[in-house]
Parts: sequence; structure tokens; C-alpha cells
Amino acid sequence: MKLTDEYIFRQPEMHQSILLHIISVVKKSLPDAELLLKYGVPYFYYKKKAFCYLVHNHKKGFVDLGFARGFKLKKNQEFLVDESRNTVKSLRYFSLEAIDNAILEDVIREAAALYV
Repeated sequence: MKLTDEYIFRQPEMHQSILLHIISVVKKSLPDAELLLKYGVPYFYYKKKAFCYLVHNHKKGFVDLGFARGFKLKKNQEFLVDESRNTVKSLRYFSLEAIDNAILEDVIREAAALYV
């Protein structure tokens, strides 16, 4: 079993479903992206550079999809969380039903365009 799979299946079931869904959307949107376990969390690399990561917060009950170059994103600002971070912005999900695939795919496309 891959380290990323081990990470996912150690999480509560609610977070597992969110993580697996996000991973499937990223893989569909960016077939060349590689999912690795970096810094203790699943991290997608695109064009051999850090692209986005997945992290859960048990205490607050959410999963963050953090974009390494999130500060350069212009669209969908009302959905992106920065929490005073300098470079990363993230999409935050409290449930699987809260994921809007159109927004998720749009943010992934915009972020991927930053990797020319």
C-alpha cells in the first residue's frame, strides 16, 4: 500500500471520503500530477513542482486543499481561505456534499496555468 493511501485510510471515514473525492478530481483535471507523501501529508506535484496538498483538521472537522501558489490565484477568492498565510490559499471542506466540483476544477485549472 502506498504511503498516501495509508495516510487517507487512517483518517475518520468522513475525511476519507472528502480526501478520496478531491484526489479523483485532481487526477482527472491533471493526469500528469503525481501524488506523494511529503511533509507528512498527501501532496500533488505538477511539472515536478509542489502544486497542492491535502490536510485534515480533526479538531475543527475540515479538510484543506492547499495550493502552493495560492497567493497568485485571482478567481474564486470568496471560496479561498488564507488565514494570514503568505503563499498558500486553500479550499476548505467540512463535508463531501459541500464540494462544488465546478469551483474545485476551476481553481485547479487556474493554479495549473501558473506552472508554465
